[in-house]
Amino acid sequence: MRAICFYFQVHQPFRYRRYRFFDIGNDHYYYDDYANETILRKVADRCYLPANKLMLELIKKHKGKFKIAYSITGTALEQFELYAPEVLKSFQELAQTGQVEFLAETYSNSLVSLKSKELFQEQVNKHSEAIEHYFGQKPQVFRNTELVYSDEIGAAVADMGFKAVITEGAKHILGWKSPNFLYCNAINPRLQVLMRNYKLSDDIAFRFSNQGWNEYPLTPEKFVQWINHDEKDEIINLFMDYETFGERQSEETGIFRFMEQLPEAVFKDSNFKFATPSEIAAEFQPVSAVSVPYAISWADEERDITAWLGNEMQQEAFDKVYQLKDRMAKVSDEALNKDWHYLQVSDHFYYMSTKFFSDGEVHSYFNPYESPYEAFINFMNVYSDFKLRLNTFVPESELEVKLAALNKVLDEKEEKLKKYELEIAQLQARKKRKKANDKSKKTSIKTGSKK
Repeated sequence: MRAICFYFQVHQPFRYRRYRFFDIGNDHYYYDDYANETILRKVADRCYLPANKLMLELIKKHKGKFKIAYSITGTALEQFELYAPEVLKSFQELAQTGQVEFLAETYSNSLVSLKSKELFQEQVNKHSEAIEHYFGQKPQVFRNTELVYSDEIGAAVADMGFKAVITEGAKHILGWKSPNFLYCNAINPRLQVLMRNYKLSDDIAFRFSNQGWNEYPLTPEKFVQWINHDEKDEIINLFMDYETFGERQSEETGIFRFMEQLPEAVFKDSNFKFATPSEIAAEFQPVSAVSVPYAISWADEERDITAWLGNEMQQEAFDKVYQLKDRMAKVSDEALNKDWHYLQVSDHFYYMSTKFFSDGEVHSYFNPYESPYEAFINFMNVYSDFKLRLNTFVPESELEVKLAALNKVLDEKEEKLKKYELEIAQLQARKKRKKANDKSKKTSIKTGSKK
């Protein structure tokens, strides 16, 4: 038995507005609502809605033989509810077919797995609850942010009860081994590891419309020939951004037509079937453990974490965020906790990347900043205001305890002033109405006496 596993990542961050130095302490709203809604609607119309329609048609057409998997971040789910509820409904329709698996991940697409096992589990639990709420599935397979994985992260994932994880089939990790087999975690062999075939995945995701590519144009028949190349291969893991369909590769390139015809070509000219990640984990046996001592990802040529933590700006911003974790554990305020989750979104650190030459074009995609330095300054301004707000809940020093107490007194006085101002306004209005009524009565009496 041989299987093709299609997995798609769906993520949208809450982008920050231009948050100036003079906004710190004065304006606590950080988000660019216009950009968030505009981008979400654009991607929904070009990708999510037509791609979901196509996937649903393929599932119905092939009667249970075509299967796929998604991971949808918590921030994407929130944006669907805000700006495009029909997208959420279309994903729910896919879930109802029983042929689609939804994976677990960090709620806010964060890199928390590199910092805190406790916070990592907290975010994964929050996301799993959201998936169960929206799609009626309790996730069995885990996908970390940007497929970030190491032996230790895998062991933590196993401790959470997941039976499998998906990650990158990085060449410097696999060496002579092939990603086209099932592996297991080096620390806890109970956790099975699906490794992305980056060449075949990127042929679709990045090279499909490249007319300078020596394999252009890519047809379903040609792709099936490639997956048939080695009869020993057991699994072909095709993992990619969902925005591949209609956004990265526009409809005019023929990407939807390619996907529409691919299952038929697979069934006709190969002995592969389609399977979800949990089915792969249940039906195949690991060929060996895979050792990943340092974190890998599916980003850039290096397949490491330098896309997010490769320079001093990124490292400083990242470290400062997680310096707040112990204090945030004491905060129950809903608004502050929501901003805390959004502060951790990996995109903020990705925008600060200075990898202009090796993968610059990829890093500029959907980047709202003109330079990584602008991204850093904007983020740190937001962070500074966030920290001031945190200080009012959990003061950091003796001075801040006093300041927090004074701020509380000021807030209480401000509330009283507002209350008094309202009462005064009501009394003045009442007095004005009484004066008008008295005047009206006098006028009536005078008019009556003349008669």
